[in-house]
This record gives sequence, C-alpha cells and structure tokens, in this order.
Amino acid sequence: MGSVGIDMSKIGRAQPAVKRLIRPLFNRLWDIAVEGLENVPVHGPAVLCPNHISVIDSFMVPAVLNRAMMYVGKAEYLDDWKTARLFPALGMIPIDRRGGEHARTALDAARAILENGGLFGIYPEGTRSRSGKLHKGHTGAARLAVETGAPIIPVGLIGTREIQPPDQRFPTPFRKATIRFGTPIDVARYAQRVGDRAVYREITDELMYEIQALCGLEYDNTYAGAKSEATVPSDDDTSGPTINRRSSADVLKPRPLVGV
Repeated sequence: MGSVGIDMSKIGRAQPAVKRLIRPLFNRLWDIAVEGLENVPVHGPAVLCPNHISVIDSFMVPAVLNRAMMYVGKAEYLDDWKTARLFPALGMIPIDRRGGEHARTALDAARAILENGGLFGIYPEGTRSRSGKLHKGHTGAARLAVETGAPIIPVGLIGTREIQPPDQRFPTPFRKATIRFGTPIDVARYAQRVGDRAVYREITDELMYEIQALCGLEYDNTYAGAKSEATVPSDDDTSGPTINRRSSADVLKPRPLVGV
C-alpha cells in the first residue's frame, strides 16, 4: 500500500449533522457518563488521546464533544465501498498502518488541523487492544503536540469493550460506558526540542500513565498488535539526553473530575 492521497475538503464535512443525530440515539442506547469535559479547550488546538478497546470508541468520543474532532483510521477502510466515503465524511483521515514515511501524508494533514486550531484524535496504542489491557504508546501524538504546541488531552474509556468486544459485529445496547477527559499535558516547555526522540518518548510515557489513571486498565509494556501495524510512526530510539519527568506516583494521583 502506498501513500494515501487526502482531500481535506471531504474530511469531517458530515460530522456536525451526524453528531446531532447519533448523540440522542447513543444516549438512549447506552448509559454514557462523561467526566472532565471542561479539560477540552473550547477554542484552539488539542490532541485527544484515548485508550482503544472497541470499534465503537471512534464514534463515542466525537459524539460527546461540543466541537468537531478529526481522527486517524486505517486506510483499508477506503477499500470497502460501505466505508470509503462515510468514514472520511465523519472525520477520519486515512493512514497507512506501516507507519514511518508511509504515514507522513496523514500526519501532515493532522498537523494542518492543529495549526488551524482544530481538535485531532489519535490512539497512542496504534491499534485496538485485543487483550483488554493498556499497551505501550507510540510517539506520533507527542511529536505532533511538540511540533504544533498543542496540548495533549489523555482520555480514558471504560465499558466500550463490553458494548462491542473484538470481532462482535454489532454493539450490545443498554450497557454503561464512561468517557474521562484528563488534565491536559502542556508541551510548551519542549518547544525548543522538536525532533528530540527522548522527549517524544518521555511525553508518551507520561501520557500512558495518565490514561491508565483514567481508565484503570492493567498496563502491558508491549505494543498492541504487530509492531508493523502501528498507525503512527514510532520514534522509540531513546538514545540521547534525558529529561526530568514526574514520578509515576505523581502522575497517577487522583484528580477530581466533574461529571457533565
């Protein structure tokens, strides 16, 4: 699979109308609790980073937001006529899952969204966790944040796996899900360290601690799925200078979240 050409005029154009339709529908089908929505900026850019445990994650997170959010999805969706037009219209930017330079077009599009003050969603695990655990994060989200100055919003998803487990074709109604938006991670202090892989890894590790605190899943320090299936390029070479980071105890300490 080569690079995927992206027509940004088609990305997300149906999202506002679809959200008006599915938000009340989702609220009838499931008991969805939303916490910490005030952590998502009303204006300006942000990178939203949820854990990924179900296909329905990509529909639930945008549905509860008051702003449009663009996100990445595997380019294979464009091979199926049923999703080739629908998913980009809902806000999906197709990305070549081989990562590295193959994903460059999609990440350039994501960078443009952030530079124009938009919200961009990306799963740092790179793919769904079939184990139900939280896996090691790839560094693409951190790279985008440092390059654009956008804050990173960790997001914890609970219960969506029970609504639609792996390989289940349709979601199960009348179950509960919780979506928690955590305290933003401000990357402004790293503005002079664009390209520093140690910085990207340090931010990503902090992000995964934050997500774990929000979702409560057991952490597995391995990548979800095959490494070649990562949906973001991974600058995982941590050679070079180290930086100070918060301790795990500080990152995981409870934070009050206001229900919405």
